[in-house]
Amino acid sequence: MPDTMIALVTGANKGIGRQIAGQLAALGHTVIIGSRDLARGDDAAAEIRDEGGKARAVALDVVDADSVAAAAESVEAEFGRIDALVNNAGISHRPGADLAGQLPRSADVDHVRYVFETNYFGLIRVTTAFLPLLRRSPAPRIVNISSSAGSLTAISDFANPDPIALGYVPSKTAVTAATLMYARDLASEGILVNAVCPGFIATDLNGHRGTGTAEEGARQAVRMATIPADGPSGTFTDSAGPVAW
Repeated sequence: MPDTMIALVTGANKGIGRQIAGQLAALGHTVIIGSRDLARGDDAAAEIRDEGGKARAVALDVVDADSVAAAAESVEAEFGRIDALVNNAGISHRPGADLAGQLPRSADVDHVRYVFETNYFGLIRVTTAFLPLLRRSPAPRIVNISSSAGSLTAISDFANPDPIALGYVPSKTAVTAATLMYARDLASEGILVNAVCPGFIATDLNGHRGTGTAEEGARQAVRMATIPADGPSGTFTDSAGPVAW
């Protein structure tokens, strides 16, 4: 790993993403805060700078191809490369809706598609746009924020307390599977790709019902974003270690 990195974190103006950015900055790295709302991203970047870190914000809406392309162009013009990409942006449901629209017995396909557009297709869109900048790093790495809720092992347990949500849960299964695809495909280029589960963290995503803090939820992502060039790839972990696929 370079002594100092340039790391892009999507959905980083609040919650776990904000904590990932802050913790990376506290380690001396430069963080780029991807945020749909640039003003909120600027506020988060200013907070990190006030804490002594290096940060700037970029407008980045993962479901908007033009926004993603513009963000990549902006980052390239200012930094020339990135060393780490943390695909953190994610949603649990469509605004104004609830999980009822994701129950298999009453599924709303448009609601499910809306969740996948952010959680899965957004990840692919951002990764595709920033791969050219990652290839300029001496030790590139990608961290995808997944969830143990999407573990097939967990889903098969009928006593599992995680929600039955036809959009959110399978979208995280897909994120973990995509991580393996990227890890295999990019291995020859030395790009390390790993998935992490932050845990059941109190954020807007779950109406702050989680039992952990955003600071705690960020730690494993930060750990995997800063692994050395000979570190692992194609793993799925949380703060306690490997997570069942």
